Amino acid sequence: MANAKPKILILYASYGNGHYQASRAIEAALRKRGSCEVVLLDLMAEAHPMLNELTKFVYMQSFKTIPQIYGWVYNLTKDMQARSPFGSVLHSFGMRKLQETLAHVQPDLVIHTFPQLALPALRRRTGMNLPIVNVLTDFDLHGRWLHPDIDRYYVPTEDMKLEAKARGVHPDRVVASGIPIHPSFSTAADEPPWLDNGELAAPGKRTVLLMAGAFGVLSGIRDICHGLMRLPDVRVLIVCGRNEALKSDLDHEFAGQPDIHTFGYVDHIPSLMKASDMVITKPGGITLAESIASGLPILIYRPVPGQELNNALYLQGKGAALLSRHAEELIGQVNGLLTHPVQAERMKQAVNRLCKPQAAETIADDIMSKWFAPVTAFV
Repeated sequence: MANAKPKILILYASYGNGHYQASRAIEAALRKRGSCEVVLLDLMAEAHPMLNELTKFVYMQSFKTIPQIYGWVYNLTKDMQARSPFGSVLHSFGMRKLQETLAHVQPDLVIHTFPQLALPALRRRTGMNLPIVNVLTDFDLHGRWLHPDIDRYYVPTEDMKLEAKARGVHPDRVVASGIPIHPSFSTAADEPPWLDNGELAAPGKRTVLLMAGAFGVLSGIRDICHGLMRLPDVRVLIVCGRNEALKSDLDHEFAGQPDIHTFGYVDHIPSLMKASDMVITKPGGITLAESIASGLPILIYRPVPGQELNNALYLQGKGAALLSRHAEELIGQVNGLLTHPVQAERMKQAVNRLCKPQAAETIADDIMSKWFAPVTAFV
């Protein structure tokens, strides 16, 4: 396929924040090449706004009230087939809106960063010649991502590439690119870290970064902070995301504690990670990829059953993360990393083995070379 200025449509979903962040990273990488147009579409939000809000609410509540049920459903459907009755129903949502968008945008290629795969059936029905690629944003492979009509998969690890092959995907259709993250994570090493109060460093202090998630849903933060403050020479940076009530409560509770700094939703995560010695986080795929790109030992607290628990277990198995269920267990892990540099170094080495900070560029280069490379005329 050759086109002077190809048009690429990226389909994402606004459940959590990771799918959108991955889409923006890919968009930036494609635009940097200066040779294509990129359009983003939150398909479910546009096609079924009321249903989208309902399912987002249920999704967010699942982390707080019914995590075991969510995990049970996730794992029960992990081996689902795209053309099974259940798979066909899941992938049917948004088809009319997608058809309208295709007619209006007329893309030359479509990227999914969320497994809402209405397009393969639509392509088969209409006979259109339109490449479709999936970009996976977790370290766990769910069957919802897999479809026999997908032309390319971009996955986080070589392990997932092997798993996809074992589940019937030809290896030539799978690229172990890594998870696409913001390009600033590739340049953060050249920039000084900074905090909102202008402080660049904390001499004699070890810094723990506590990530509550985009919507500030990590549980037990107060207990964690009280436990960390018992450790000597520790500074805590807390990113509360869009949970303004959480930030306000923490600011009030720890008003007299100079070693606790809170932030709302920020766009300088690379600098905060550069200023830190380790990260405590919920195990969303994007945050984990950002932590890995920053070379930080990862501590995962109370992972929710489903893709996040499976993400956590994968990284634990690779030696890149520690899991805990109770605040005291977590504080013991932090103290162990602070007092045993060899253990911390082993974790950093494990993290570095998983590091693929140029994932968005890898994806963009592969797409452009496979589908949009200039055709050379031979005389």
